[in-house]
Order: sequence, then C-alpha cells, then structure tokens
Amino acid sequence: MPDVTVAIPSYNHALFVERTLRSIFAQTLPPKKLIVVDDGSKDESVAVIERTLRDCPFASELIVRENRGLCATLNEALLKTETEYFAYISSDDLWLPGFLSSRSRMLNERPKAVLAYGYSFLIDDDDVVTDSTRNWAEYADGDALEMLLFPIHPTSASVLYRTESISQVRWNEDSILEDYELYLRLAVRGEFALDKSDPLSAWRIHDHNTSADFERMMNEWLAAQDRTRAELGLPESELALRQARLRFRCAKDFLRRGNRQTAWKLFSENLGAVERKIDVLTTFFRFAVPRRLFSMMSQWRQRKNFDVARSLSQKR
Repeated sequence: MPDVTVAIPSYNHALFVERTLRSIFAQTLPPKKLIVVDDGSKDESVAVIERTLRDCPFASELIVRENRGLCATLNEALLKTETEYFAYISSDDLWLPGFLSSRSRMLNERPKAVLAYGYSFLIDDDDVVTDSTRNWAEYADGDALEMLLFPIHPTSASVLYRTESISQVRWNEDSILEDYELYLRLAVRGEFALDKSDPLSAWRIHDHNTSADFERMMNEWLAAQDRTRAELGLPESELALRQARLRFRCAKDFLRRGNRQTAWKLFSENLGAVERKIDVLTTFFRFAVPRRLFSMMSQWRQRKNFDVARSLSQKR
C-alpha cells in the first residue's frame, strides 16, 4: 500500500483531540507520518496532544505556534508532506480503523482520481451516532462538478487526497469554508472516487461548526463559485442561473431553521430559475404548513435517520 501522511489541525479541542489521535493510532494501515499543528489553542490542547503522542506507534511531529487560520495550517502541513497520499482530520472528528486502508486502496485502483471519499457518521460530544450522510447526501462517483455546484460536498474527515493533485491547488487562505473551493478546483482536474460502503469516518457536530451558520455557509458557496468560474469553464450566464437555483433550494434550509423571512426572500426572488414546478409546489407547501407540524415532521425524520445510523454503527 502507498505511504500516507496524516495531518491534524488542532484548535481548542482539548475535550476531543485525544480521541482523534487514538483513532489514527488504531488504523489498520498506519500512516508513514503524523503531523499535528496547533493553531494557537487557548485551552489545554497542547498538553493533551503532547501526552497522547507518547503512545504514537509511528513517526509524529507537533508544531505549536500562533493562530493563522485553518487553511494556512493545512497548507503548512501539506508542504511537509513527501508521501503519495495526504489526509487531514479535524481535532474533534474520528476515523474507524479501516479508513486509511480502504481509501488508499481506492486511489491505488483509480489512477485518474484526485481524491477518494465516502459517507460519514454524525456524532455528538459523547461520540453517540446521531445520523449518517448516507441518509441524505447523493454523492457522485467520477465527475463530481455537478454535485459540487448543487452544492453537495464530502465531509473533510471522509477524504484521502492524492498529494500530487492537491499540491497543484492548495487551500485558499482567505476562504471561510476550507474545503469547498478546493473541491471545485480539484473536480476539473480528475475524478472523485466514491467508497459506497458503510461510513469509515465520524464528523462531530456542535455549536462551533461553520455549518451551524447556514447563511454564512451559503454565501461562501456562492463566493467560491464566483472565484472559480473561469477555471470551471462556466459562462457568467450559466453560473448566474445555477446560483439562482442554489438560492431557491436554500429557502427550505432557512425554513427548517425557523428563518421564514430569509426563506421567503430566497423563494420569491429566484422562482424564475426553477426547472420543475413540483419543486415550487413542495417548497410553497413548507411555507403553508404550521411551524409546529413542520417541527414534528422534522423530528420524526431525525429519529428515523438516527435509528438507521445507529444500526450501521453497531455493525462496525
């Protein structure tokens, strides 16, 4: 199997980082090197990392410095990478033991792929599985650009990169969402290899996730698409149409979060871009449904997704 370098960008996750580290120690295919960069944590992260790294069964390096941001931290780790493959995992996420082995095998078998990815469990602060991206993410295998423009994109914990490919792109250090723009630029350079099996990574959801601020996330999707339009080969008119459809789809997400004013604005201003009348009708129906009933329906779906995800996790 090819050599892999793993990076952990650490920032104020003293409660979780030991669990992250030990999930890497437990890999059936150990990485050649582990690089941990603490990006100016204000909690006890550094002390926890130093103590835990004493048990690391392979080469490791800890870099402690002032805060420069996540993208700068990832670029710093990438510059230190000399292996064929590169992966990073946030200091609060987890890998199942077969993650590196499975993803490395996929890239080894798919020479045109710039990355390999798959589904992820969603977990809470206590590592309890609450959902799985398999329940709602329609991932693409091969050409991923249409999926990304929708936008649907992998969780960072589920990805293994081909180092040669990612070194040509790197992370935009001015970007709010560290991975989305990177995925767009990689999608025109090669395939995304999808592992269709059960999840091998776990994404921790808490109040500090960027995804908790949906409006900020939507605006960054649009900004990243604007920045990469020429590279993606999209005419301005086509991108404008796609972005109108994106805004329309986001209306449902704002509704689900209780922001009816923003939802209605997005719905009404982007009606002309919608391809299917059924999408208009179903979205309008969501406005008509009383919030209490809509909340009950959402809770029922969450319980159903929770049961499916727990069933999958117990098989592991």
